Amino acid sequence: CFTIIHNRNNINAMKNKMFTNRQLGRLILPLLVEQLLVMLVGMADTIMVSAAGEAAISGVSIVNDVNNLIISILTAIAGGGSVIVTQYLGNKDEENTKLSASQLLMISFVISLVFGILCVAFHSVILHALYKSIEVDVMNSASVYFWITALSFPFLGVYNSSAALYRSMNRTNTTMRVSILMNVINVVGNFICVYLLHMGAAGVAWPTLASRVVAAIVMLALCFDSEAPISVVWKDILTWNQTIINKILSIAIPNGIENGLFQLGKVIVSMFVATYGTMQIAANGVTNSLCVLCYTTEMAMQLAVVTVVGQCVGANDYDQARYYIRKMLIMAMVMAVINNVIIFVVSPFALQLYTLKNETLAITETILDMECLAVGLFHVLAFVLPTCLRAAGDAKYTMDVGVLSMFFARVAGAYILGTVMGLGVVGTRIAMYIDWIVRIVFFAIRYKSGKWTQYRAIE
Repeated sequence: CFTIIHNRNNINAMKNKMFTNRQLGRLILPLLVEQLLVMLVGMADTIMVSAAGEAAISGVSIVNDVNNLIISILTAIAGGGSVIVTQYLGNKDEENTKLSASQLLMISFVISLVFGILCVAFHSVILHALYKSIEVDVMNSASVYFWITALSFPFLGVYNSSAALYRSMNRTNTTMRVSILMNVINVVGNFICVYLLHMGAAGVAWPTLASRVVAAIVMLALCFDSEAPISVVWKDILTWNQTIINKILSIAIPNGIENGLFQLGKVIVSMFVATYGTMQIAANGVTNSLCVLCYTTEMAMQLAVVTVVGQCVGANDYDQARYYIRKMLIMAMVMAVINNVIIFVVSPFALQLYTLKNETLAITETILDMECLAVGLFHVLAFVLPTCLRAAGDAKYTMDVGVLSMFFARVAGAYILGTVMGLGVVGTRIAMYIDWIVRIVFFAIRYKSGKWTQYRAIE
């Protein structure tokens, strides 16, 4: 894997680099803050709802697995559109840059609206089909939380796409500020609805909806700034340009399939966990809410590399693309190690924020320690590297590897280790780490081969 980030060519001698260190810093640092705040939204929900009991925690946890399936598809659409927009921006094609931005917003809203309507209408059917064996009080909490959060999907689709456009033009300070606003609304709303009004799972669902509505409105309004390098107009939003949409979907569909099946695999694993009892479900849910902090730096770097690599590929400069891929992978690996060492040290104190039984707490501590070690070692090359390949247009290969590894390594491994061998949630985590290692092998081979340079998404 070290061959990915080392090369004998003196790339540092390149002239006219597209991004200086200062520009990279201005791009990445706000993304780090933004992603940290995004992660804290989920943590705040779980911490505060724990006051309502382990049934409420478990209900929120299993719904988040389902919600993340939908959210991953919406994120894939935004990501696919941002690749096209970024490549046009790097190619200095102003007309197609703005047209593709407008079309991205349109298609994101339509798809997210469909998902929202279906999930609200069939929330009970979906949950009973997936989680037949969970206890009644867990199901009741899950049902309420699901239909309320599903109302936010259309707004989340608009927010994701609008924020992706701002990241594409390096204006990450703006998305960071909006993320701060979302967190304030969510946390204050949670406090009022859970602690003062005692609304249980609904008490963390309504503030989530409110925060996404406000964020969508703010980001959409900002996207109409005609002076910005990337902006949108109603005329282009309300039209259907098949050529641009095909380009967006050429990245979004493979990415969406990969992300969607990735989350589906996690839902299947959560179905295994649901048979282990409320204690392990709760431990898994609390761990998931804390473990997101382990991925904060990598999530920020995944967003950053789309902007950087996309613009390099749009300019048809693959030497610079290779240089920035290696550079940003090194940065991501260093940040991941530092981040997870900090989390390992502070996690015992963080767990005191949750209201858990001793047995549940012990399981949670074990999983969290495993996660910090595995993320620090493997996660960057397993997920940031394929994002670089997608930013260059090589989306189908990453989809194929991601889907096959998910089902043959993670899902099958989780069943064998967790259910058959009786390791419970610990076994499901070990299977996940095996999945990461498989991904690294195949993505490293792809990068080394150079075939990813043949998939530029624009003419």
